Amino acid sequence: MDIDKIPQWILALEQEDATFLKNFVLKSGSLKEIANLYRVSYPTVRLRLDKLIQKIEMSDQEEDEPFQAFIKGLAVDSRIDLETAKIIIEKYKKEKER
Repeated sequence: MDIDKIPQWILALEQEDATFLKNFVLKSGSLKEIANLYRVSYPTVRLRLDKLIQKIEMSDQEEDEPFQAFIKGLAVDSRIDLETAKIIIEKYKKEKER
């Protein structure tokens, strides 16, 4: 398989996320079965899937510079809140324009 043809969002996945996605597909998208597989609650699986969707959407958007991607990743992983991430990225963009 030619690596240049693999979508960027797939390459951006961490191994843990790729494994989760694989299990999700193998379980035909059943969150209940995924919850049983990981031995966690349904809401925990739903939250993890929502975060994975956010990561995919972010990497599908414009190709960010590494700093912007890093800040967005912190927000998706709940290490900083989304509003703070937006403020940091906007400040960074304005400083770059100078």
